Amino acid sequence: MRQAIVTKFLGPTNFRGSRVKATASAGSVTVSWSHALNSQQNHDAAAKALAVKLDWKGAWFAGGMPDETGNVYVWSADGFDEGFRV
Repeated sequence: MRQAIVTKFLGPTNFRGSRVKATASAGSVTVSWSHALNSQQNHDAAAKALAVKLDWKGAWFAGGMPDETGNVYVWSADGFDEGFRV
């Protein structure tokens, strides 16, 4: 079943540095923030880590969340599944 991946920035605590959490119904991963990457690349890396963990192959399309708390990634096994056209 296809599922979206949602990423969220987690700020630093007294014990851990900044991180990005990628979540789907099938599971989640949390990756450390890389200062060598920009914000978009850090969210992409977290989403990719979850896709690899779940063995979800195919093309991924990214977009920002309406509340600007992270990104959402939608999977297409064929490279592009058109849901609708306007």
